[in-house]
Amino acid sequence: MAPKSASRPANGLASPQKTQAQLNKNGTPNDTPDTLQSDSTAAGVTDNNLLNLQSSDWEMLGALTIVALFVRLFRIYQPSSVVFDEVHFGGFASKYIKGKFFMDVHPPLAKMLITLAGWLAGFDGEFDFKDIGKDYLEPGVPYVAMRLLPAICGVLTVPTMFLSLKAAGCKTVTAALGAGLVVFENGLVTQSRLILLDSPLIIFTALTALSWICFTNQHELGPATAFQPSWWFWLAATGVTLGATVSVKWVGLFTIAWVGSLTALQLWGLLADTKHVTIRIWFKHLFARIFCLIVIPITFYMAMFAIHFVCLVNPGDGDGFMSSEFQSTLNSKGMADVPADVAFGSRVSLRHHNTQGGYLHSHTHMYPTGSKQQQITLYPHKDENNVFLLENQTQPVNWAVDESGNTSIPGPFAWDTQLPEHIVDGSVLRLYHIVTDRRLHSHDVRPPLTEADWQNEVSAYGYEGFEGDANDLFRVEIVKAMSDGAAAKARLRTIQTKFKLVHLMTGCALFSHKVKLPDWGFEQQEVTCAKQGTLPNSVWYVEDNQHPAMNPDEVEKVNYRNPGFFGKFWELQRVMWTTNAGLVESHAWDSRPPSWPMLRRGINFWGKDHRQIYLIGNPLIWWSSTAAIALYLAFKALAVLRWQRSCGDYRDVTFRRFDYEVGMSVLGWAFHYFPFFLMQRYVSSLISLTPALDMLSSSSKKAYADTAGIPHRQLFLHHYFPALYFAIMAVCQIFDYAAHRVSIAGFTVKHRPAVGRVVAVVFLALSIVVFGLYAPLSYGNTWTKGECSKVKLFETWDWDCNTFFDTYADYSLAVPSAVGPAPTGQAAHAGPAAPKAEDPKMDVVHTPGQALPNQPQQQQQQVVDGAVTEEKIEYRDENGLLLDEEQVKALEGKVSFSTRYETRTRLVDEAGNEVYNEVVGGGEGGAAAEPAGAAGTIAYAPEPETEGQVEASGAPPVVEVEGDVAKEKSVEESVVGRAEPESEVVAATAGSDEL
Repeated sequence: MAPKSASRPANGLASPQKTQAQLNKNGTPNDTPDTLQSDSTAAGVTDNNLLNLQSSDWEMLGALTIVALFVRLFRIYQPSSVVFDEVHFGGFASKYIKGKFFMDVHPPLAKMLITLAGWLAGFDGEFDFKDIGKDYLEPGVPYVAMRLLPAICGVLTVPTMFLSLKAAGCKTVTAALGAGLVVFENGLVTQSRLILLDSPLIIFTALTALSWICFTNQHELGPATAFQPSWWFWLAATGVTLGATVSVKWVGLFTIAWVGSLTALQLWGLLADTKHVTIRIWFKHLFARIFCLIVIPITFYMAMFAIHFVCLVNPGDGDGFMSSEFQSTLNSKGMADVPADVAFGSRVSLRHHNTQGGYLHSHTHMYPTGSKQQQITLYPHKDENNVFLLENQTQPVNWAVDESGNTSIPGPFAWDTQLPEHIVDGSVLRLYHIVTDRRLHSHDVRPPLTEADWQNEVSAYGYEGFEGDANDLFRVEIVKAMSDGAAAKARLRTIQTKFKLVHLMTGCALFSHKVKLPDWGFEQQEVTCAKQGTLPNSVWYVEDNQHPAMNPDEVEKVNYRNPGFFGKFWELQRVMWTTNAGLVESHAWDSRPPSWPMLRRGINFWGKDHRQIYLIGNPLIWWSSTAAIALYLAFKALAVLRWQRSCGDYRDVTFRRFDYEVGMSVLGWAFHYFPFFLMQRYVSSLISLTPALDMLSSSSKKAYADTAGIPHRQLFLHHYFPALYFAIMAVCQIFDYAAHRVSIAGFTVKHRPAVGRVVAVVFLALSIVVFGLYAPLSYGNTWTKGECSKVKLFETWDWDCNTFFDTYADYSLAVPSAVGPAPTGQAAHAGPAAPKAEDPKMDVVHTPGQALPNQPQQQQQQVVDGAVTEEKIEYRDENGLLLDEEQVKALEGKVSFSTRYETRTRLVDEAGNEVYNEVVGGGEGGAAAEPAGAAGTIAYAPEPETEGQVEASGAPPVVEVEGDVAKEKSVEESVVGRAEPESEVVAATAGSDEL
C-alpha cells in the first residue's frame, strides 16, 4: 500500500507548526498564551468576531427580525381555545401558580417561563386547560401573553441563525438566506405560536450552536487567543446555554453530546501541538472545558429544579409518584414524630411500599361479587378508615382474675392495659379494623377484579364481639434487606421496618398493584393476597403508630428522613426517567424517525368552525435540507475513499474547511436525529423501575406492547425540529461554499456575487410561496377544499380537506360553534379496551329522494310532526374531523371509542334540497357543521407527552382483566390500557413526550 499523505487532518484544527517557540530569559519555552506565535492559526480561518460586523449586517439582521415578529405574532390570539398539548403545559402553569406539586417527564425551565409570562399578565391559575377546544375568552385567561413566550423564542431563533452563519464565516447573503428559511418554515411557525415547549428548546439549542461556533472560531485563531476574555465568554456561554437546553427537555442531552464530541476533537488537536501547547497549558484547556461545559450546565440544571421545588410546596396530583419521604416535605403532608416500636395493641396505619398507592383501607361497602364481604383497598389519603389494631393470635392472660393463667382478657382492646410486647420477625397477628369492627381476612376465593388462580380475595370479615377465625391470621416476615437499622431488622419499627404479611392458612402474601377498582370501589387501588406476588408489591411498612400503654414523652420516636434537596432532586430524576422510558402506548398522530426527513406525516393540533391547525413543515425547506445532508454524506464517503488512496484532497484548504465546517453542522443533525431510532422500541434493559413507580415489570411492559401491536415508543414530528435547525445550517453552508469559495476544474462563480444573490433570492422566494400555500394550517385560517386538495401531496398528510368550505364566501355565512371540539380527557392508550369499530356505512337512515354521498340506502325512516329524522353514524377524531373507513380500521385496538349522540336541524324544501347550508340548531357539545342527526363516535387521542401525563376521563375507569393468568404480569398487561388520573399514571406522560 502506498504511504499515507502527510496532509493536514480533516478536522480543520491547527496542526503543529514548524516554527521555533519563543524563549524566555532562561532559554526555556515560555508557555504563557500571549507570547505564542500567531502562525499557529488554522489555515483558512479568519476572525469572525461578531463585534466586527458591518452596519449593513446589523440592518439586515434587524429587518429579518421585524419580518419574523410579523410572521410569528400574526393572529396569535387565534384560536381562542385550548390547542393540543396546551392541555398539559398550560395546566402546569396553573399548578405552578397554585403551588401544587405535579410530575412531568420534562425539566422545568420552559414551563416556569410560560408560567411567569402568564402570571405577569394576571393569570390566577383557576383555568385548568383540561380539554382541547376549551374556550379561553369567557374565563378571561391571558393565553395570548402565555403564547407570546414561545413566540418570542421563535422570533429570536431568526437572528440567532443569522449570527451563527456569520460566525461560521458565511457571507451576509447566506446568513440572510438561513434566517429567512427559519422565518418561513411552517412547522417552526406553528410550534412557536402555542403554549408548547419546543420553541424554547430550539432557541436554546440555537444559542448553544452560536456560542460554540464563536468559541470554535476563537480556538482556531491559535493559542494566542486562548484564555482571553472573548475566549472565556463564548466557552462559558456555551455551558450556560447547554444547561438551559437540557433544562427544557432531555433532548438537550443530544446537544451536550454534540458539543462534547467536538470538545474531544479540539483537545486531541491541542495534544498534538507540542510546539505551542505544553502539558501544563493542555491541562488548563482541559479544566477550563470541564468547568464551563460540565460544571456550569449541571449547576444551571440543578438550579432550575431548586426553583421548581420552591414553587411547588403544596400537595398535588403528582405527589403520588414520589416516595413518602419526598411527600413529607410538602405542606400538610408532614407528620409529627411517632413512637418507634410497634407492639400488640398498637393502632397503626399500614402503607404500601412499592406503588405509592397509599394506605391499607376499609369502609362499609361490600364487594359486588366473590364473597361479597367488606372491601379492603389502598387509599391515597390519611383517614380514620386506615387505622387497624394489631392483635396477637392469643388473648393476654388476666392474672388479676385467675392466677392459674387459664383466663384471658377478651376483646381487641385487651392489650391497652398490658405492658407493650414488641412484634418481632415471625410473630402471628390479626389486624382489627376499629371503625367497622371487622378483621383483615383472606380465603380461597378469587378477587372480584383480578380473577387469577394465584390471587385470593382480601376482605374485612366479622362483627363486634366476634373472636375471628383462622383466616384472619397473618405472619410478619421482615424484609431485612429493605429495613433500616439492626433493631428494624429484628422487630417491627415504625417507618424503618419493611415487612410482608403472609396469610397463615394459604401462604399468600398481602399484595397490591396499580389496578384501579371500578366505581363500586371508588377507583381505589386493589388489594389481594398473592401466592407468587413480586416482592416489592408485597412489602408494607407502618407509618402511624399509637399505643395507650406507651407514654409519648418517654418512648423513642421516629419520623421520615428529610431527603434534602439532593435527595429530592435525584428521586425526581429517576421518576422522570422511568416515566419517560415507559411511553410505549400507541397514539393517533405518532410517526417514526425514518419518515421525518421526508416529512411524511404531521400532527393534527386543533379543528373547529371549518378550520384546522395541523403541524406540517415547509416541504421545500425540509426536502432541501435532507438533500444537503445526503450531499455531504456522499461527499464524505468519497473523500474518505480518496484519502485512503492518498489522493491528497485534504491539502486543499477550501476542501478541508468545507469538510470541517459543514461536517460540524451535519454532526449536530446526526446527534439530534439518530438517537430517536434507539428509542423506537421499548428496551427493558435500560429501565430500572424505582419503588415509587413499579406499575409493571419491564418484561410486562414489553410483552404488552408486543402483544397489543404497539411495539414503538411514542415519537412525533416535532422531535425532529432541533435536527432540522442544523440541517438548515448545512444547506446554507453548502450554498455559501458553492457560491463564494469553491472552484472546480477552473469553474467558479465566487467572482460573480450577483449569481449567488439571485440563487438565494429565488430559493427564498419559492420558500415563501410554499409557506403561503400551507399557512392556513399553521394559523388556523380559512381555506377551501379545492386549495387544500391541490397542496395535499401525500395520503399520509392526513388532514381532512372536507373540514373546509367550498368557497371563502361560505365562511361569512357560517354560524360559529358555541362549543368547541369534544373533550379529550382520554388518551389513545387510556380507557377500557377499545371496541371493534363498526362499519359506518351500514347504519344510515336517510330521507327518500335525497342521496347521501357514498352511503348505502336503508328502508327505515321516522316522520314526526312532518319532520324527517335522519340517523347516521360517523367516526371522528378528537378534533371532530371525519374518519374514513380505512382510518377507522387502522385505529381499531389502538384507541378508545366513545359514543356521543347529537341532534342537528336543517331546513329542506319539498324536493329534499337543503335551503341553508349551515346548522340551524345543535345539540350540546356539537362541533360545527356536522351532518344532521349524527351519532358520532369519536376517537380520543391527545398527546400524553410532554412532559408525562394522561388526563383523567370524565367517566370512572373500567378495568378489564383477561380472566385466568399464570403470572402477575398478565394481569398488569390487561389493565394497562385503562384511564387513570394524572397523578397515578406511570407508563404514559408530552409530553412528552418523551425526552
